[in-house]
Amino acid sequence: MSENLSQLYLLNLFVTVAMFIVLVFRAWVELRNYSIMWREIEWRKSCEAAAKILRAEKDLFGKVEGGEELYKALSELFQIAES
Repeated sequence: MSENLSQLYLLNLFVTVAMFIVLVFRAWVELRNYSIMWREIEWRKSCEAAAKILRAEKDLFGKVEGGEELYKALSELFQIAES
């Protein structure tokens, strides 16, 4: 009986450790997903800020030599829709 009880305790310990490992792995995956989403959100905020600045200063680009090409390149980089 004592042997069966110790085997049961060992099995319980093994299952607990396995569950802990699975939870740590899932937390690591969630952390990676969260950091990827956070970078995407930051990039979109940067694009929106750049879009506001570029739209506000569009006439300034036209006054400079090569400004139109620069404006088009920056618009493509920051994914600004032409209006």
